[in-house]
Amino acid sequence: MTLAELQAIEREAVIPSYARFPVEFVRGEGCRLWDDEGNEYLDFLAGISVTSVGHCHPDVVAAVSAQAARLDHVTNLFYTAPAMRLAQRLSRRSLGGKVYFANSGAEAIEAAIKLARKARPQGEIVVVEGAFHGRTYGALSATPQESRQAPFAPLVPGFVVVPRDPAALDAAVGQRTAAVLLEPVQGETGVHVLPDALLEAARAACDRTGAALVFDEIQCGMGRTGTLWAHEQTGVVPDAMTLAKALGGGFPIGALVTNPRLADVLAPGDHGSTFAGGPVAASAALATLDVIDDPGRLARVVELGQRLADGLAALPGVREVRGRGLMLAVEVADAPALARRALLEQRLVVNATGPTTVRLLPPLVVSEAEIDDALRRLAALSA
Repeated sequence: MTLAELQAIEREAVIPSYARFPVEFVRGEGCRLWDDEGNEYLDFLAGISVTSVGHCHPDVVAAVSAQAARLDHVTNLFYTAPAMRLAQRLSRRSLGGKVYFANSGAEAIEAAIKLARKARPQGEIVVVEGAFHGRTYGALSATPQESRQAPFAPLVPGFVVVPRDPAALDAAVGQRTAAVLLEPVQGETGVHVLPDALLEAARAACDRTGAALVFDEIQCGMGRTGTLWAHEQTGVVPDAMTLAKALGGGFPIGALVTNPRLADVLAPGDHGSTFAGGPVAASAALATLDVIDDPGRLARVVELGQRLADGLAALPGVREVRGRGLMLAVEVADAPALARRALLEQRLVVNATGPTTVRLLPPLVVSEAEIDDALRRLAALSA
């Protein structure tokens, strides 16, 4: 089937909620993708921080294949070993509480909102400007962007928006606050690293009032910034955190992880999902953690991230480079045009998160040679 035929089917049968590039990818391996005509691309987006161990990592493929051949689905009315093992591993490797599984990041955020509001009924959720937490109703209500919210009003009430300022955040948190919800690195709005002082103020305010501090690590977690969890570089420990994207190594799975204080707030019947934590996705996540959660791998992310950041800063037309580890953004004059030209002229996959911001999220298995290759392809656009 040709690309033109796929586009015709889309026009006929697919709700137009995506603006797709005119490329059909049919195969992936590591940091490489191939289209239907056999052209090879260098992937520096990783499915928006999803395929962080690279496309079709052999360990993930083996784990998924073995589990799919043995048991694919039974629902959460029954036990499966992969889900129980994954929950135990996430708890022990992070906050020490308990885990609720979801199918996506937005679903994990919904679970976090319900957790916080059951712990403090009718409480407010404090979020900061520039946040993006998802597109379902609770998650969208926590995403203070007029263009995204306005078409779907009225939204879920009880969300308080503050600037990225420690004093403003502290003033907004009180006895009516159920939670403060923050991304340690804001991804979808342009890779903005929240200052440690802001995270520290949030922790202090939550300690003062009994509110829950929830970190959204859906995009910045799973080794993306050079530690398994982005907050580990700040010294600020949340009460709960949400995960997804890279957790499944390409398979859909999300999670809400709590500390011991919040571990038993939700009771049977409070929340649920038919597919969440299924044995195939959980097996993929266990294999993905085996690859990412390695001190040598994580140290390498820091080194490679610095190499990429330095190279980006030296490119013509780049006004700013920001981010942490292999979660980077550059400020340029026309980001959408640059991302499109990179794809179609240089076969380099990146994306624009705004009119002047290009985001780069290469797989964590990227090599120095592949980073240098990506920089050469970007430089060629200015030649």
